Amino acid sequence: MRFLIRVVVNAFAIWVVTLIPALQVSVIPFPPGETLQLVLTLLIVAVIFALVNTIIGTVIKILAFPIYILTLGLIGLVINAFLLWLTAWFTSFWNWGLRVEDFWWGLVAAIVISLINWVFGIILRPSSNE
Repeated sequence: MRFLIRVVVNAFAIWVVTLIPALQVSVIPFPPGETLQLVLTLLIVAVIFALVNTIIGTVIKILAFPIYILTLGLIGLVINAFLLWLTAWFTSFWNWGLRVEDFWWGLVAAIVISLINWVFGIILRPSSNE
């Protein structure tokens, strides 16, 4: 259930990022490109992003632990941007999916996605009273 909620929140965060034209991040829905296909594409991209973040991101974060200490965690922003770019690269093999035009704008997009995930994480966190 947590993975499903994480995917939906990621899909929402990616959609919000695509609404900001300056970030040069877009989602190309699979044909015929109606609203349903856009939503399904966002959910598929969010699943791919969650898997990339879980599998590859964990390995990178473990290997980069000394750099995290040296940069006081700021390297995490670059790693998140790299994982977003990697997700776009994985979906670039199809005619639909995530497109990140510039790595540095992808960094800003990754920050926005992280902030949205953080806010929803606070809102959706189960209460400790249960």
